[in-house]
Amino acid sequence: MPTNAFKTQFLKLALELDVLQFGRFKLKSGRISPYFFNSGLFNTGYAGARLGRCYAAAIAALDFEFDMLFGPAYKGIPLAVLAAAALAEHHELDYPFAYNRKEQKDHGEGGRAIGAPIAGRVLIVDDVITAGTAIREAVDIIREAGAAPAGVLIALDREEVGTKARLPTVQQVEAELAIPVRSIVSFTDLVEHLEGERAFAEHVAAMRAYRDRYGAATK
Repeated sequence: MPTNAFKTQFLKLALELDVLQFGRFKLKSGRISPYFFNSGLFNTGYAGARLGRCYAAAIAALDFEFDMLFGPAYKGIPLAVLAAAALAEHHELDYPFAYNRKEQKDHGEGGRAIGAPIAGRVLIVDDVITAGTAIREAVDIIREAGAAPAGVLIALDREEVGTKARLPTVQQVEAELAIPVRSIVSFTDLVEHLEGERAFAEHVAAMRAYRDRYGAATK
């Protein structure tokens, strides 16, 4: 996949499957958003295969090094698996992966982590960052194992300021955890893509208005 082509492929897939929806959506923050991203609708073999390729291409283009993948429960679990499979199949990169369970198990293999032993530099793979709770839990698990979090890759960066601090949520997580956070696409990428899609161009004005109210300065 050519450099950055994964951005277009991801957005086309999300629009095709109604993962990206438009209207009026009340978020946990209380904000009324003109769009909603529901990664749970990537729920077929077709969707999973294409989504895995997008994650893999974005991972291959990262500007930092890592040794394995980690998927936070629950949505991060299939994402880590799909990304690892696509990296092996399409990029000849064979990375181990692990994920966590919500409740610690005291029988069988025990512990909170499942999969490959957590070691080295660990890339956390998830869908979005809202409050950052799942990412913080993943970092704790990684550090408790004696490994180091290398960074985070999410599907979509909403590029919004937080409700308590006027910093972007992603930048808050980066500053607090001292790790880089990257995304397959950003809100800016989404708006630019919609501008070129006649079927979705009607939503651009509402998206821009939302960015003017809640958006953070882009990097």
